[in-house]
Amino acid sequence: MRDNYCVIMGGGIGSRFWPSSRKTMPKQFLDFFGTGRSLIQQTFDRFNQIIPTANIFIATNEIYADLVKKQLPEITDEQILLEPTMRNTAPCIAYAAYRIRAVNPKANIVVTPADHLILQEQNFHHNIEKGLNFVANYPALVTLGVKPNRPETGYGYIQTEEGGTDNIQKVKAFTEKPNYELAKIFFESGEFFWNSGIFIWNVQTILNAFHAYLPDITTLFDSGANKFNTPEEASFIKEQYPICQNISIDYGVMEKADNAYMLMADFGWSDLGTWGSLFDLSEKDEQQNAVLKGKSLLIESANMLLTLPENKLAVIQGLDDYIVADSGDILLICKKSEEQRIKQFVTDVKMKYGEEYL
Repeated sequence: MRDNYCVIMGGGIGSRFWPSSRKTMPKQFLDFFGTGRSLIQQTFDRFNQIIPTANIFIATNEIYADLVKKQLPEITDEQILLEPTMRNTAPCIAYAAYRIRAVNPKANIVVTPADHLILQEQNFHHNIEKGLNFVANYPALVTLGVKPNRPETGYGYIQTEEGGTDNIQKVKAFTEKPNYELAKIFFESGEFFWNSGIFIWNVQTILNAFHAYLPDITTLFDSGANKFNTPEEASFIKEQYPICQNISIDYGVMEKADNAYMLMADFGWSDLGTWGSLFDLSEKDEQQNAVLKGKSLLIESANMLLTLPENKLAVIQGLDDYIVADSGDILLICKKSEEQRIKQFVTDVKMKYGEEYL
């Protein structure tokens, strides 16, 4: 257990959840379900049951350092990996791997986003421990795959080779977010899995992969390898990290690797990536309306998703299949079927009104 580590990636802005998710308080720090714990706190709690507190690292943008400290007081400053700029998941994971290797060169690491919902935690722990045991004995890059229950276009897909043991199979191909027609084919074939974005590997295995497939990143970090886990690390990262290319771990490593494996997972997983995914998981009334926060009187309205300030009442008549999100100084009313346009709305707001409402 002492060789097992966790890296929680919590540096994104979560613009698809705008206006509730803002640059100053992105979605991973919000309590969407009224549990009293934010998404990043729930993620920490989940992993802390099987991984020692001292072995859990939070990778986030430097502007969120104080938020992490406030929400996770158990974490020390040394466990917060501060990114000076946003560079996607590959540089983030490389930074974490170099730091953890400096602490423990035998480390087995699970990497997870901060904003996933897990409904069956006992099964989840079993899957994670199985993956950690596997990578401790085999030089494999493991991703957790989830059996689809619909033709979803918002997730990447994994196809595996036949064979394998104990629900761990070699990856045949990755496909990034397909169109609906292709997603339908994937779903109906029964041969494809959703890519959960949760990864497990040994620290040396992932660093070998970075050297093979993203040498520009390792060249930068190798130049100061002896500075990780020292007082010089912060200034080194501030200088080198912005030079790293902006690329995901999927594109940069996993799709190229010949030692990529998938662990077939079953633990009630959801990537809380959109208002629609949140709507699917929320309790609803007889008209299929979901009110996350605030008070409402819904008249001749159905299939609605509402989130309001606690002290606000919304009276809505005659709407069907809309998102109504009120964050105090911003009110968003958007067709649920067109929520993919929210990121564009954010861009339009920035162009017209500047940064104030982001």
